[in-house]
This record gives sequence, structure tokens and C-alpha cells, in this order.
Amino acid sequence: MIPEADPGSRSDDDLLDAYSRAVIRAVDAAGPAVVKIDLARATGSGVLFTPDGFLLTNSHVIDAGTRPLVTLPDGLTMRACLVGRDVHTDLAVLRVDGTSLPFVSLGGSRSVRVGQVAIAIGNPYGFQHTVTAGVISALGRSLRSRSGRIIDDIVQTDAALNPGSSGGPLVTTDGEVIGINTAVIAAAQGLCFAIASRTARFVASRLMRDGRILRSFIGVVGQNTPIPRALAHAHRLAVASGVVVVSVEAGSPAETCGARPGDLILALAEQPVSGVDDLHRCLTGDRIGVPSTLTVLRAGRRIRLTVVPAELAALQGD
Repeated sequence: MIPEADPGSRSDDDLLDAYSRAVIRAVDAAGPAVVKIDLARATGSGVLFTPDGFLLTNSHVIDAGTRPLVTLPDGLTMRACLVGRDVHTDLAVLRVDGTSLPFVSLGGSRSVRVGQVAIAIGNPYGFQHTVTAGVISALGRSLRSRSGRIIDDIVQTDAALNPGSSGGPLVTTDGEVIGINTAVIAAAQGLCFAIASRTARFVASRLMRDGRILRSFIGVVGQNTPIPRALAHAHRLAVASGVVVVSVEAGSPAETCGARPGDLILALAEQPVSGVDDLHRCLTGDRIGVPSTLTVLRAGRRIRLTVVPAELAALQGD
């Protein structure tokens, strides 16, 4: 006599089948837009987000002055030109010739939830169109870019990434892009990161319009330092740490406004500054040429200087 199937096992099979169908649906929707990017020294990934050939990848994938070879899943190969890159968010926009190319939409990553299924598509170690699946492990992470600046709003996933996956999309089961895969922690397992799609949308739009992302700088080299509790209490400070100025760049806005080595920066434009990363976040493009109050502690006295931030040149620090 053949035993009856366990109803529980049928339910598990149904769940696995549903999961498989969801991953297949995502790959069918987004896969045709995922490209392989070949350069002289490396291979990376990218994703087409317009039908006329604009694609996103990582800045670190692209070599300056080269025209990478882009290969679509159907075998079509084209040379790409660089539209713009932003090392501070590790994003770049390339363009290939085309009018009706497959593309995907950059989704709204604010609707993403921890535990949600996530699928990564890319070309690890040159193995074209590799698919891995996992879940969203965490949201709102911060990751330091190769330029030294912090990238905020990073999506963490355990969908496996490897060298060559960089620049490929992280997508939902509907095939909507929720991130651009950017980094792994080599010594760990399942710690992979993607730049949130809303950041990618913003950066891509500015790169397409201006070829660069506008940021400002004041021209100081600083380091984080704690503020003694008695000093913080005496000055009613909103922060327990600040940025001590190590050096001031000659001819910079900081030198012009009278900033000195040893000054402890507390705020810029009335925004509290508790560390170098806070200072970076304050130095946005809309502060270029705008007089702003720089609040510092100098020899135990609170001083307000007026600084006019200048435009940060590409690849420059702060």
C-alpha cells in the first residue's frame, strides 16, 4: 500500500515552486537589460535604464579615458562612451548606441522591507548573466566609498556577489531595480551591499544633465575629536564631538574666512557637525557660493565665521 503524501510536504513544495517562479519572473523582466562590461584589466556589470542606451554601473569599474566593450545577453556587443562618473557614490553612467534596447526601471527603494526576496544579476569572474538570490538583510547602512566619503542609504543583502558583479542590479521579484551592487566584505559570507535605487536615480539624472555631481568644499583637513563634557556643558553644545582643523588649504574658503589649525568645528550653516562625515553631508552643491556660518571653538571661545564654500573639483577631497 502506497502511503499518502504528507500535506505538509505538498505545502512546502508549493512554496518552493512559488519562490522559483518569483525568481524566474524577476530574471525574465530584468535580465535582458543587464550587460557585461569589459575593460583591459577587468570585467564588470551594468544595467540599461533607458531604451536609448543609458546604463548605470560602478565608478570603480570604469577606467578613465577608455571606451569599454558592452555585451548584452543576446550577444550584441557595442562600445560605450562615458557620460559621467561620481567616485563619491561609486556610480557612473555610460551610453551605447540604440533606440529600442531592453531596459529596466529604477524602483522606489523606500518601499523595500528587510526580509524581502532580492535577486542579483551580474557577471562575476566573467561568467555572464549569473543569477543569485537571497533577502534584504538590512536597510539604511553606510559604506565608505573609495574616495573616503560615506555613501548613505546602502542596502545590505545576502544575495551572493563576487568580483565582476559590481555595477549589476539588485532587483525585486517584479524585476524592479532597488539597488546597484557595489561591494562585498571579502572575509565574510553573505555581507553584500548595493547603492539604493533612489540614490542611483538622483546621481544618474545629474550625470546625464551635467556630467558631474556638484558638491562644495571649504578647504580644511580635519579629524574627529571628542569634546570634554565640561566644555560642552559650558557652551550648551548640541554635539559631544566635532572636527578639529589639522590644516587649512592655502587660498581656500576656510583660509579666506579666518579658520585656523586647532579650531574645533561645531556647525556649518547652523547644522551640527559631530564628525568629518557630518561635514561632508553639509557640503552639498547648493552651498556653492553661498555665505554660510561656520561655528568653531577657539581657545575655549565660541566664534562664528562666515565662509563661502567653493565647488569641489572632481576626485578632490574636502
